Amino acid sequence: MSKLIISVSGLRGVVGETLTPDVACRFVASFAASVPPGPIVVGRDGRTTGPMLGAAIMAALNACGRDVIDAGVAATPTIGVMVRERSAAGAVQISASHNPPPYNGIKLFGMSGRVLDAESGAKIRDGYLNGTAAWCAFDAIGSTTRDADPHAGHLEKVLATIDVDLVREKAFHVLIDSNHGAGGILGKRLLDSLGCVVEAVGEEPTGLFAHVPEPTADNLTEIASRVAGSECAIGFCQDPDADRLALIDENGRYIGEEATLALCVTRAMMVGRTSGPIVINGATSSMSGLVAAQHGVKTLRSAVGEANVADMMIANEASYGGEGNGGPIDPTVGYVRDSFVGMAQVLDLMARTGKPLSQLADELPQLAIHKDKAEISVEQLPAIFERLQEYFRDAEVQTGDGLRLQWDDRWLLVRGSNTEPMVRMIAEAETVAKAKSLCDTAAGLLNP
Repeated sequence: MSKLIISVSGLRGVVGETLTPDVACRFVASFAASVPPGPIVVGRDGRTTGPMLGAAIMAALNACGRDVIDAGVAATPTIGVMVRERSAAGAVQISASHNPPPYNGIKLFGMSGRVLDAESGAKIRDGYLNGTAAWCAFDAIGSTTRDADPHAGHLEKVLATIDVDLVREKAFHVLIDSNHGAGGILGKRLLDSLGCVVEAVGEEPTGLFAHVPEPTADNLTEIASRVAGSECAIGFCQDPDADRLALIDENGRYIGEEATLALCVTRAMMVGRTSGPIVINGATSSMSGLVAAQHGVKTLRSAVGEANVADMMIANEASYGGEGNGGPIDPTVGYVRDSFVGMAQVLDLMARTGKPLSQLADELPQLAIHKDKAEISVEQLPAIFERLQEYFRDAEVQTGDGLRLQWDDRWLLVRGSNTEPMVRMIAEAETVAKAKSLCDTAAGLLNP
C-alpha cells in the first residue's frame, strides 16, 4: 500500500487506500479549527475522484460550521485569487498535481490566497494527527454555494500584467495541451481573449489523461510533433492543476519548464520590474538569475517548495519569482505558481520583441541540469554533508535545505527526500557532462 504523504501544505495519497473520505474529512476538520472565521473556497482539478472527495470535504466543512464556496473545476492559482476576491478564510484545492490517476490530494491556502506557510501548515498537520476537529451543533451547520464564475477575477489579473492590444495584433496561432486537467477552462478563455488562433488539446477536465501528466520532454513527444506539423508559433503544456507550464517552440522543440521561468523573468526585466530582487529555489536553474543580473537585479534562493519561495518573496518585496518546474510567480497576480501568467507573459515577450520562441530560448544563458539519487537513511545526511564540504572546499556553502554548493559557473544541491530514505543530487553547469560529473563525484562521497 502506498504511504500517505503529509506535508505542511497538505497531503497526497492513493484514493481508496491511503486517501479515503474519512482521512479527507478529518484533515479539513483540523483546517477548519485553525483558520479564522469566514467562508472556505473548495476547488478541484479534473481527476475522476475529485467530485467524490469534493462532496466529502464540503460536507465536513459544513459540519464544522463553515460556509463553503464551491469553485468546481478550477486551477490551483485560480483558487488563490478567489480566496482574496471572496474575502475567504482560506481554501482547499483537491489535486494530486502531476501524480498518476490513482492519486489525489489536498492543498491548503490561507486567507492571503497563498499556499500555507510552514508554521501554519504544521499546526494543521499536527491537529489532524491528534484528532483536532471543530464539529458544530445541528443549528450551526454551514451552507454551500456554487460560484457563478470562479475564473473571471484571475483572468482579469493576468491580462493586467501584459500589453493585451499588442498581443492581439499578432493573432498568434497557439496550441494548448491541458491533458484533461483543470487548465483548459481558463487557458482557452485566456488565449481567446488575447486574439489567438487556438488549437486546444485535452480541454475537457475529465481527468482521463492522454499522456503521463508531468509535462516533461519524454511525456510530450506526441504534442511536440503536433506543434511541429502545424502553423503554431508555440505550444503550451500544463500539468493537471495548471500551476506548471512547459513550452514547445514553433519547430516542435521541447523548450521545457526551466525556460518558462527564465523567459518570464526576461520579460519582467524588459518592462521594468526591477524594484526588488527575484526569488527562485535552490534547485532552479541559474538562467533566471543570470538574466536578472544583466539588469542589476539581485537573485535570492529559498529552500525548495512553493511556500518557501513565497515566504522569501514577501519578506524581501521581490519583483518576481518562481520555481524551475515551470511555475512563475507574479506578485501582482498572487503568490502562487501560475501557468496562465506564463502563457500570457511569454506571448507578450514574443509580441514585444518580434522574435519566435526558438530564438528567445536560444538567447537565454545556456546551462545544463543533471539529476541523480541514491538510497540513504536520513541519519547519514549530516556526515555526508560534512564530507562534501570537506571535498568541495572552494564552494560557497548554503544549508537549511540540504547542502547547496555554489561556484561562479556551476552548483550542486544534495538534499534528503521528505518522503523516502533517499538523497537527491541536482547539479547545473555549462554542459551536461560537467553537471553529471558533479553528481557522480557527490555520489562517490555518500559512503565513507
